[in-house]
Amino acid sequence: MAGETLALMDAGAVRGAVAAVSGPSACPDCGHLRCAGWESVGAPVQEPLLECIGSLRDMAQDEPTLAEYHPHGTHYWQAEAPIALAYFPYNRCSVWRCRHCHRGFLQYTEYGGYYTDHRIREVDPTRLA
Repeated sequence: MAGETLALMDAGAVRGAVAAVSGPSACPDCGHLRCAGWESVGAPVQEPLLECIGSLRDMAQDEPTLAEYHPHGTHYWQAEAPIALAYFPYNRCSVWRCRHCHRGFLQYTEYGGYYTDHRIREVDPTRLA
């Protein structure tokens, strides 16, 4: 993935590329990932478990917005929070899917002043905004 230009995806492309999985997944490859809301992980979950299929980061924008989208009073870490692709942190994510079942995931790395935090969230197509 390093140095590679990823295809920019919109909500329709994400919906079409990942499988809708409701409830716990029985997939032998990704079933252990429980991340309906954002979860911190020690390192990005990568190949061979997941395949990177695109990006939500529009490289034509100098700096994507840091505004979040929570029209129903949700907050960043909640599983019920919308997956609003034009808003933070989604607008900085790469899109991944399980090679076996095509369950989708978003990955984002938070670069704080003194830390790096890798985060992952499962794509629930019903939450895409």
